[in-house]
Amino acid sequence: MQSKINNIILVGPMGSGKTTVGWRLSEKLSLDFFDSDHEIIDRTGVSIDHIFDVEGEKGFRARESDVIKKLCVTPNIVLATGGGTVILKENRELIKKAGAVVYLSSSVDQILRRTAKSKTRPLLEKSNNRRKTITDILEARDSLYKEVASIIINTNGKKLNEVIDEIMEAL
Repeated sequence: MQSKINNIILVGPMGSGKTTVGWRLSEKLSLDFFDSDHEIIDRTGVSIDHIFDVEGEKGFRARESDVIKKLCVTPNIVLATGGGTVILKENRELIKKAGAVVYLSSSVDQILRRTAKSKTRPLLEKSNNRRKTITDILEARDSLYKEVASIIINTNGKKLNEVIDEIMEAL
């Protein structure tokens, strides 16, 4: 089975579990794991929040695209993308060509719970209504996640191993 798998790219909103799922999936499949946000932090030496503060979302998205370009041509990896990676058409095209794309779908309530204590979500930090911000983000991006996805996994109320098993089965 493994020889057929090239890359697995995880997309979905913040708090949907892309990093956790990706890390565990890469272990199970003996593939290298990359998280595009962590790659940006490693390259710049500063936090995502800092990039947003200094360069704005546009500057961050440009850096994100550079990382996505590099990672999408790296063979045999599991890649967790940032929640907004799908906003740019060029990123969507790169992601679709790079391998199996798994959309980790989550409800607003689940995302609210998972991001409640987070201090590293720039789009939420400046929000005085997190529920509305998350709802707006999901409404704006859901169709983009679906556009690139070869597999959609609903993560609501599921344990990590259940999500991993569903992905492995779908692959």
